[in-house]
Amino acid sequence: MGFSWNEQKRLKTIADRGLDFIMVWQFFDGRPVIHQPTPRHGEDRWKSTTHFGEKFYTVVWLWVGETRHVISMRRAHAQEIRAYRALHSD
Repeated sequence: MGFSWNEQKRLKTIADRGLDFIMVWQFFDGRPVIHQPTPRHGEDRWKSTTHFGEKFYTVVWLWVGETRHVISMRRAHAQEIRAYRALHSD
């Protein structure tokens, strides 16, 4: 499984949010996660939410061939955390 992203967007996310797309593999390493479809602009986008330590994060991505292309990464919103907890009883 591979990942791709726009490098300028990655650098902006690091500067603005302190989050690096390089860590995105952790959303898919077998830990509990919730994947939800979030189509936009005619694209089949997904958002995946999990937690690292005490904080929850969400990555928005889409398939490009066999590669997951990262669109954004941020702290999870309250409704995403509720959906995660409802699914995983966390």
